[in-house]
Amino acid sequence: MKHRNGTSVVFKDSQETVLRFLYGTTLGRLLLKPLILPPVSRLAGCLLSSPLSKPLIPLFVKKHSIDLSQFTKNEFHSYNEFFSRVIDPALRPVDETPTHFISPCDCKLTVLPVTANGVFTLKHTDYTVSSLLRNHVLAQEFLGGYALIFRLTVDDYHRYCYVADGTPSAPVKISGVFHTVNPIANDHFPVYKENTREYTILHTDTFGDLLLMEVGALLVGKIVNHPVTHPVKRGQEKGYFQFGGSTIVILVKKNVLEIDNDILENSAKGIETIVRLGEKIGVAK
Repeated sequence: MKHRNGTSVVFKDSQETVLRFLYGTTLGRLLLKPLILPPVSRLAGCLLSSPLSKPLIPLFVKKHSIDLSQFTKNEFHSYNEFFSRVIDPALRPVDETPTHFISPCDCKLTVLPVTANGVFTLKHTDYTVSSLLRNHVLAQEFLGGYALIFRLTVDDYHRYCYVADGTPSAPVKISGVFHTVNPIANDHFPVYKENTREYTILHTDTFGDLLLMEVGALLVGKIVNHPVTHPVKRGQEKGYFQFGGSTIVILVKKNVLEIDNDILENSAKGIETIVRLGEKIGVAK
């Protein structure tokens, strides 16, 4: 992965050895089966929301060098409360230029073209927009556009925002399981076809209709989207994830958006680009 200035980053994920065992070996895949089931994820979420999980907080803070002074509070009653902590808004300024397309979150970003057949390819795995949405008619609207895949890891800020002013539709929930969104899993399972996910159509003047989707991941306790009954503003918080790495997928229609060149070049090489919530990543055509 790379920063926007072109500097390469080797992300040392301590979970990777465990994930390679779970997804890459026969014994591991047998052990994995119960772990990806929703009841297990809910149980993990309950444990991490209880005071019993508080001892995990200082361990995580030390391991990932988290500066708690950047957040609106630094005392937490549970690990999940810590995990979904709120950052000082001044540290995540939102680009307010209406024609600029912003990142909804802190993440590792990949942007992929959606072919005329509705296919986008991630880590050597082909996905169709139709299977992602389980809605063939809606999928047709995004043929020839882009799939923007914002992958959050455990060290990222796990709150996310709306990327433009607009009016959101009612959310659609798609039941599934909870694979990790680490690229390791994608070598063995079509993660985004199987994972629990939720999407909303955001009707905007600048970018047309955008599809905003949150994807659950291994042992994610919950996708928490705030209820909305009125137009929303760019940068307004849409929701947050509880424990685990997670992903946001945004689908953009054809001839709507020009993605920044560095992100497109990195994505074409299979390299993720590190971006921050509110940061410009493209411009309206």
